[in-house]
Amino acid sequence: MRRRSVLVGGALTLLIAPKPSVSQQPQAKIPRVGVLTQASSNRAPMFDAFREGLRDLGYVEGSNIIIEFRFAGGDLSRGAELAAELGSIPVDVIVNEGVLGSTASSAMDSNGRIPIVSPVMVDPVGFGLAASLARPGGNVTGFTLMTTELNGKRVELLRDAFPAITTVAALVNPAQTTHKMAFAQTESAAQSLGLRIVRKVEAQNAQALRVLHPEVFSGADAVIVLPGGVFYNFRHDIIALINEARLPAIYPERDYADDGGLMAFGANVPDNFRRAAGYVDRILKGAKPGDLPIQEPVKFDFIVNLKTAKALGLTIPPTILARADEVIE
Repeated sequence: MRRRSVLVGGALTLLIAPKPSVSQQPQAKIPRVGVLTQASSNRAPMFDAFREGLRDLGYVEGSNIIIEFRFAGGDLSRGAELAAELGSIPVDVIVNEGVLGSTASSAMDSNGRIPIVSPVMVDPVGFGLAASLARPGGNVTGFTLMTTELNGKRVELLRDAFPAITTVAALVNPAQTTHKMAFAQTESAAQSLGLRIVRKVEAQNAQALRVLHPEVFSGADAVIVLPGGVFYNFRHDIIALINEARLPAIYPERDYADDGGLMAFGANVPDNFRRAAGYVDRILKGAKPGDLPIQEPVKFDFIVNLKTAKALGLTIPPTILARADEVIE
C-alpha cells in the first residue's frame, strides 16, 4: 500500500457519434476529471484507490468518465501553470494532490472556480481554503491528513521505540507552505519529550535531495521526515540517505516502510483518495464543494520494517512491535 500529500477534478464533454436517424440525436457529455499531482506518474496506490472508488460508483475510465493527469514532477512552482492547463480543457472537477497548496482558491478563480477536491489537506481553515470544516463555503473541499496531531505522534513513537535518543534531525521542504507549521509542531513535541532538534535539513526537490550526504545528520541520534508530496515521490533517495547514516527514523506514510524505511506512521492516503471519488461523484451530480464537509481520515497505518532494523543493527522493543499494524520481516 503506498502514499503520500491531494487530486482530481472534473468533467467536460466528449461527443458521441449520433446514431443514424432522421433527426440529430443530442450530444452526450462524458465527465472529465483533472488530477493535479506532485508525482511524475499515475502509477501509485493512491491513484489506484481513486480509480477503484470511481469503479465502485459505476464509472468506467474512458467510457463514462475521463481522467486528465497533470504531473508536477516534484516542482511545486508549476502548480498554477498546470491548473491553467486543466482549466483550458476544461475539466469539471480537479483532484489536487497538494500541488496548489494554499493558493488553490485564487488559482482556480481564473479558471472559472472549478470545484476542487483535495484528499490530502493540511489545516484548510488556517490556510484560508475553507470557512470551516463543516461548511467550507468556497470551491475547495476534501479530506485532511490530521497533520497537526500526527506530527507530534511521530515524535512520540520515535522516542518510545528508542528511549535513549536525545537529539533529532528533521528533513524539511522549504518550498512546501505547510512545512513551516509542521516543523514547529514537530519541534514543540520534541521539546515536550526532552528532545532537541539539532539539525533542520532542507531540500525542496530531487536535485537538492540527491546532493545530500549522511553527514548532514551529524549530531542527531534519529531522523524525522515531514509529510509532503515531493518527499513521497523521491522517498527512495531519502530512505537510502538515512539508512546510509545508520540512524533510526520515522516517516509519514506506510510506503516509506514498504520501501525500506524503518518506521512509518500516518493517515492512510489511498483510503482518502478512495473516499474522494465519492465527492467527485456528488459534485458531478450537482453538489457544491462548499456544502460538502471537509472530513478527517478514518484509517491510519503504523508500520515497522524489522528487516531494515536488523540491517541497521537496531533493536525494536516488543511493545512497539505489538502496537504496529504491520511488521515487515
